[in-house]
Amino acid sequence: MTQTLLYELAHARTGDKGNHSNISLIAYQPQDYPWLVAQVTEQRVAQHFAYRNPTRVRRYLLPRLGAMNFVIEDILDGGVNDSLDLDLHGKSLSFHLLTLRIDQNPLSPPHGASR
Repeated sequence: MTQTLLYELAHARTGDKGNHSNISLIAYQPQDYPWLVAQVTEQRVAQHFAYRNPTRVRRYLLPRLGAMNFVIEDILDGGVNDSLDLDLHGKSLSFHLLTLRIDQNPLSPPHGASR
């Protein structure tokens, strides 16, 4: 099956609370939401962020919004007050999630095609 990058099918926003990050993932098109739910699991997100050593990843589904929210625990190197990272709030983590490779939805037109 052909693969694509997640940013072809969704956009994301990041927030932080202490040492935890939450990333909302929102499908561009309603028909892609069930596909994203099947492809972007807690396990896949934990693997994608393994280099940051998160202790837990939880996913909350928001089907009426065509969205899901991931809470990634202990990923911000202590949080805003303790971290020496340049990105204290973890805002760049949403773009990192969007680089996740997933299988292309066969029901969705390829990137660049009229949606």
